[in-house]
Amino acid sequence: MAISTEVPKSVEWNGKKVPVYPMEIIDFSKLLSQEPVEIERLVRCCQDAGYFYLDLRGIDGRRMVEDQQDTLKLMYRFFDAPLEAKNEFGLVAPHLGYEPVGSRTGVLDNTKDGYEMIKVSRDEIQKDSPHLPAVIKNSPDMKVLEHAIAGANIATKTILAALSTGLGLTGAARFENSHRNDRPSTSTIAMMHYIPSEPSAKNIGHQKHTDISSLTFLFAEQWGLQVRPPGSKEFGFVEPKEGMAVINVGDSLRFASGHTMQSCIHRVVPLDPTEHRYSIAYFLRAENDTVFTDSEGRLITAGQWHDEKFFAFTSPPELQALAPSSMILGGMTEEDDAAEAESKDAPSPIVGATNLKESVQVY
Repeated sequence: MAISTEVPKSVEWNGKKVPVYPMEIIDFSKLLSQEPVEIERLVRCCQDAGYFYLDLRGIDGRRMVEDQQDTLKLMYRFFDAPLEAKNEFGLVAPHLGYEPVGSRTGVLDNTKDGYEMIKVSRDEIQKDSPHLPAVIKNSPDMKVLEHAIAGANIATKTILAALSTGLGLTGAARFENSHRNDRPSTSTIAMMHYIPSEPSAKNIGHQKHTDISSLTFLFAEQWGLQVRPPGSKEFGFVEPKEGMAVINVGDSLRFASGHTMQSCIHRVVPLDPTEHRYSIAYFLRAENDTVFTDSEGRLITAGQWHDEKFFAFTSPPELQALAPSSMILGGMTEEDDAAEAESKDAPSPIVGATNLKESVQVY
């Protein structure tokens, strides 16, 4: 699908005008060269907004864009397969396996989510016989997944290294040293298919959340991603840009930075209710035994944070209410907005979690 070159300041969604938020563009090639000005811009993006575009149009990033196109072809075939083939193993682990449409809460009141998803972890794809549905467990498809995961891992590690340099971190304190390739982690690639859905549908979108990850590396050619920048009063769309990935900071990097970086609050809604939407997200996560301080002041490992947050948002409301109120947004806060409170978004099932009428989920 061709990507529009027009940059609107707002778009119509669900009967109202919604802003299109601008985002900084960081050049991947300049990060590889450790150019000081680009590193300074990168640090500022992560501390001020928590997201940015990563420009991959140079020779160093083009292969990642090609990997995205190969992955999309795999996704079209996979999601077109019968449900029993896609769901051969179900959800093997929180970071591995298939989830059908309607597995979680949707964006609006009394709805379920409007996407299906297959997740393949970095650790799993390296095994001799990875847990994959037979429909994609073949040499060509596994090679596509290996390339997509490896490319995204290289890009996100490059960003981590640049952030470490920009913050003057040395030795074991550098961020990349808690993301070593030979140590167990829950890093994973998630491939998502959003079904066509009107705002009045029973299955719609992807509810508000922050990511568990340190960094998220996202490809999406179609509109639908919304962010809520720090200090803003409403969600706004992110314009897809050809040859670029969207990068956002997750909870783990926010914690590792001493809470100086912003964990991006985002969701997905169907701007065009008639289209099938596809997105590819790689979640770079810290080694399972990495220790940081969460927003409650607890010392907690990356593995524990992943499991607790995933459990909280896949549990009944009475168990969700036991989670720390800061868990749903990784300690990020939002300004109350009367217009948002009057919207049809679903109420949060976590007591005291947020004063907006939404629930939040996690990958």
